[in-house]
Amino acid sequence: MTASLPAVLTGRQLAVVDVEGNGQQPPEIIEIAVLPVDGEVSGDHLRSWMIRPERPITAMVTRKVHGISNDDVASCPPWSAVASEVEPLLTERTLIAHNASVELNVLTAHLPAWKPPMVLDTLRLAKYVLPNLSGGYGLDNVVRVVELDTSGITEQRYHRAGYDTWCAWKLLLALIELGSLDWDKLIKLAALPGFAPPSEPEGGLW
Repeated sequence: MTASLPAVLTGRQLAVVDVEGNGQQPPEIIEIAVLPVDGEVSGDHLRSWMIRPERPITAMVTRKVHGISNDDVASCPPWSAVASEVEPLLTERTLIAHNASVELNVLTAHLPAWKPPMVLDTLRLAKYVLPNLSGGYGLDNVVRVVELDTSGITEQRYHRAGYDTWCAWKLLLALIELGSLDWDKLIKLAALPGFAPPSEPEGGLW
């Protein structure tokens, strides 16, 4: 299934991302998915990797979050073997994620030479477009409330990187439509601090 591209995103180079971690501090990536967007995209454009961390996955995150166990990643490559595949998919692209500060912090630690030109957070955007949302702004609840069609990919489980990436993309499209947003408004509402342009002083130009 192809997700049509709204005019506001036409010509923009985007990368929708989700990472899952091993529960350690600092966290190591054990699963990552990237959806590069240069036009209309489908689930076939989604790329994902399972990664064997240096430290074990904690039992708590396996049980309560993503369900990924140490056995699941035992034969997977380490981060050093996949970083060269992941980084080009992110370079010079606007990073999009739900609660994007998590993805930004983890990816910055794993890719020290990488810095996105812009980071847009669908969680921040949802708080504006869907104020006072019952049940909170976790991705699963927002997807349920908006009644997003998440078909188009095989994986249909929250807190798996591919599914959460696809949901974040479909959510972005829905929020843009619901909020009737142009690019400037999207940046103002969804950009993480440090990426949003400074507000113009009241009273016009000085």
